[in-house]
Amino acid sequence: MKSHNFFAEDQRERIVRAIEEAELNTSGEIRVHVEPKCNINVLDRAVYVFNKLRMYDTVKRNGVLIYLAYESRKFAIIGDEGIDRTVPEGFWDGIRHRMAEKFSQGDFVGGITGAISETGMQLKHYFPYTDNDINEQPDEISFG
Repeated sequence: MKSHNFFAEDQRERIVRAIEEAELNTSGEIRVHVEPKCNINVLDRAVYVFNKLRMYDTVKRNGVLIYLAYESRKFAIIGDEGIDRTVPEGFWDGIRHRMAEKFSQGDFVGGITGAISETGMQLKHYFPYTDNDINEQPDEISFG
């Protein structure tokens, strides 16, 4: 299956809508990348994709990538250096745990949209949305 077919159109729309809504809480930029396989360490691959998507290209260095390799059953959520310098250690652990629970039930859309919503709410405390906020990254899902 090609990765862009992993989600039905309405599921892709739900994910994009979740990103749009989450980014109303924070100046953080959230993206989702989906591909079938990850043959290396999942965090190394997520960092590679993060850089390939130029997610570091934000003023506050507050990009977030939710990465899923569905056939390999691997996923990660990572933030840029502005986030990592600001949030407490273990910041992503709870979000990652709840994603894993949803994924284990086969609910990939729920796992991703839940992580997006929670990320927006959590980042609101560190990177609040402002009236002059500019959407610095596309909200669409990227596929590999």
